[in-house]
Amino acid sequence: MTPAPTTPGTTAAPAPAPLADLAPELKPLLDRMAADPNTRAALLEQLLGVNACRQIGIYPIPPGFKLSVVIPVYNEERWLAELVRRVQAVEIPKELILVNDFSKDRTPEILAQLEKQYDNVRVFHQPRNMGKGAALREGFKHCTGDLVIVQDADWEYNPAEYPKLIQPILDDKADVVIGSRFIGESHRVLYYWHSVGNKVLTTLSNWCTNLNLTDMETCYKVFRREVIQGMNLKSNRFGFEPEVTAKIARKRAGKPRWRVFEVPISYSGRTYEEGKKIGMKDGFQALYCIFRYWLAD
Repeated sequence: MTPAPTTPGTTAAPAPAPLADLAPELKPLLDRMAADPNTRAALLEQLLGVNACRQIGIYPIPPGFKLSVVIPVYNEERWLAELVRRVQAVEIPKELILVNDFSKDRTPEILAQLEKQYDNVRVFHQPRNMGKGAALREGFKHCTGDLVIVQDADWEYNPAEYPKLIQPILDDKADVVIGSRFIGESHRVLYYWHSVGNKVLTTLSNWCTNLNLTDMETCYKVFRREVIQGMNLKSNRFGFEPEVTAKIARKRAGKPRWRVFEVPISYSGRTYEEGKKIGMKDGFQALYCIFRYWLAD
């Protein structure tokens, strides 16, 4: 870490001592908190109150709970290993299902290393390059968790936000949660026309589905496993987003509609030089899919 600058003639303030050094009697408690997220959540609830903790995404994870993280991967040798490390750092019981969409770089080699390194990682390979939607369909088939979340293989989306994304479902308020980049969190400033296109597509999707989403094209979508595994998905590329949105919104015969929540998320988009893949052709495909899956399954 770079030290803070100082003015001439002054010295930097010393770093604060660790809490365990200031109060050694707290060390056993701090060790327990570090080892067990639910112990940490219980203590913070006593200190801050249950309502305050839930507002910031601190709550105990139910016993036996497991999250399935589905990651489609195509030519991501630059970002992949660090992305998996960030996902693993989230203190939620989980499995990682990575689907290699026939990458041409070192991605397959890195995936093989990751599968050996982590016992909760499973890797599947597509027989040819088929697109993000096809890779997600393959991944969804292998999920065994209670909830399923989609994670891109780059660093645009922050896995540390999983707790607040799954919270509405664990609170039994939702069946599907969609992360929105446009309702209050920080984001990297990038392409103006991308944001215009996103808003146009979201508005058209809302018009067809009668949902009031602010960010239909977002990566972060969380489902109860029975929701996503019960869908007959067909889109092979980035048409997955409007297709799955249309099928979330569709009325189920003899059953209530799925409950949908939106949660604010941060966003650190990358440039085309950094490997961004979505383009104008995908925008037109998304437009087609909005009306295609509004009219028929």
